[in-house]
Amino acid sequence: MPVKATTVDQYLLDGCGRCSKGGTPKCTVHQWNPILIAMRELVLECGLNEEVKWSVPCYTVMGKNVVMIHAFMEYCSIMFMKGALLTDPENRLLQPTENGTSGRQLRYTSLEVFMKERTMAKAFILEAIDLEKAGKKVEKGIQTEIIVEELMEAFGQNSLLKTAFYQLTPGRQRAYLLHFAQPKQAKTRTARIEQCAPLILRGDGLHDAYRK
Repeated sequence: MPVKATTVDQYLLDGCGRCSKGGTPKCTVHQWNPILIAMRELVLECGLNEEVKWSVPCYTVMGKNVVMIHAFMEYCSIMFMKGALLTDPENRLLQPTENGTSGRQLRYTSLEVFMKERTMAKAFILEAIDLEKAGKKVEKGIQTEIIVEELMEAFGQNSLLKTAFYQLTPGRQRAYLLHFAQPKQAKTRTARIEQCAPLILRGDGLHDAYRK
């Protein structure tokens, strides 16, 4: 019977212990072991405290969960507990589940790729630490909406617009995404995006102009 991991060393050696594959070559922790070890080194380099929660490595500051390291069948990941608040203009962070609101992941299947992106991953971790120390919270009920094709095209044509959009709060982003996705015709969606672009570039929300 597998034993659930209580230390990160045990996790890296035998797996999380939550299924019958623990301690065997079929364990996903063994599959991604080199990347997981590199992830652990990076997170510790950022000054976080190391614990094991839910049988996986968890890293904290002031007793609050900041990031976790996970091994899955298809990939391994660094999970940011409040990833929705991170600055991510390049859309590198992925939503772990369709209905997830807070957590975001960096996913890897290659140690080489991870090492190339190590500096980027470290920047995300340091920002996550700062957010936790500042007591930032993810707005309840905020969900990731579909980004319409017309908005993606606008981002491709105007990098400043893309950067400004992802610097908005999650709530403001969602309001814009809902507004852009409502029309059935592409030309109407494009018109809305063009109309709202100046607001976004100023850092304003959809309804801020009416409050001033």
